[in-house]
Amino acid sequence: MSQNLNNVIRQAEQVILGKPQQIRFALACLLARGHLLIEDLPGVGKTTLAHVLARTLGLQFQRIQFTSDLLPADILGVSVFQRPGTDARAGEFKFHPGPIFAQMILADEINRATPKAQSALLEAMEEQQVTIEGTTRPLPSPFFVIATQNPAYQIGTFALPESQLDRFLMRIQMGYPDAHAERGLLSGVDRREIVAQLSPQMESSELLALQKRAREIFVSPALLDYVQAILRYTREAARYTHGLSPRAGLALLSCARAWALLDGRDAVTPEDVQAVVPGVVSHRLQATGEFSRQNSAVLVRELIEAVSIP
Repeated sequence: MSQNLNNVIRQAEQVILGKPQQIRFALACLLARGHLLIEDLPGVGKTTLAHVLARTLGLQFQRIQFTSDLLPADILGVSVFQRPGTDARAGEFKFHPGPIFAQMILADEINRATPKAQSALLEAMEEQQVTIEGTTRPLPSPFFVIATQNPAYQIGTFALPESQLDRFLMRIQMGYPDAHAERGLLSGVDRREIVAQLSPQMESSELLALQKRAREIFVSPALLDYVQAILRYTREAARYTHGLSPRAGLALLSCARAWALLDGRDAVTPEDVQAVVPGVVSHRLQATGEFSRQNSAVLVRELIEAVSIP
């Protein structure tokens, strides 16, 4: 692992106290060129994590607050007619880019917007481009979406459809801090002041190089057998409404490669796959019947225990 990547982790841990696993998940997701969904209660550090990553990685950052009256144009941008005398191109429509044209987007409380507004992110997340008024415009590289989501039982939320959930490479939860970390938060400096003073620990070019390096991490045939066994089990077991898709299998491999890179290794092990299974699988699997009341952590643990390593 590069020294700058070590510095990124170290600096993030100084702000997000007691959450090293969540930081590693977020970085693995970014190195795998995916998008991250953070689902948890308000006030546990979801937005702060996004700000910390953007500043630490030196990425251009935009925050979009999703509300019930948000329109797709508020995300993508809009063309405005230039009146005569305003500029050299007067009498024409001029496109004004929306906040989506940034390297890192924070879609804050994404499930408080209507499905129409949520869908404005689909093409951007899948193809790294947006089509507006018949014109396709590329997005910056790297491009990374972090979306925060409140629990579905809270007032004013709209559930994300399965097709949009699948666009997120990983879903994680922040959880409450332990007593030691919470004491540090209560007695320390305001997190917003610390975030404002953070300095970039790498440039975009190095991040792109690390993403390329992650894709080159070696995966053995035996490891592919293990991933296929996981996919096959979810498709055959009666406890799931439907099994994991081929895209989910690719997501497992991408995240496992990034996890190995974070550990400074050039080959993926079964332990890397098991480490990223909770983030990759939890929002893609649904239990049926008597198992539907089990939370995602239990389902993931049972999946890992049920599939033996070849």
